[in-house]
Amino acid sequence: MERTIKTEELKEQIASGKDIMLLDVRRKSDYDADKDTLPNATWYDPEKVDEWSRELARDKEVVIYCARGGSVSNKVLDQLLDKEIQARYIEGGIAAWKEANGEIKEK
Repeated sequence: MERTIKTEELKEQIASGKDIMLLDVRRKSDYDADKDTLPNATWYDPEKVDEWSRELARDKEVVIYCARGGSVSNKVLDQLLDKEIQARYIEGGIAAWKEANGEIKEK
C-alpha cells in the first residue's frame, strides 16, 4: 500500500461508498484555528497516538490528514504502520483537499 492517497482517489473512494476511517491528526493549535474538517472525520491528538490507536479497527483502511500533509502526517503514519494498521495520509493535507474542492463541513 502506498503511504499517501491523492485527493481525487479519496473522493472516488468516498463516492463509491468504500468504508474508510478518516482521522484528522492536525496539531491542536491548527485544528482549533480552522473551522473546517472533512465529513465523518474524527480529530485525534497526534501527540497521543499510543493512547488512541488501540481503538482503531484493524479491518478497514484508515486515512489521516494534517494541515499540509507533512511532518505530522508522516510521524503519525509511521506509528500506525508500526502497529500494523492499514493507513495512508492525504497528499497535501486538508489544504490540498480544499483546493481540490473536496467536501468540507464546519465543526
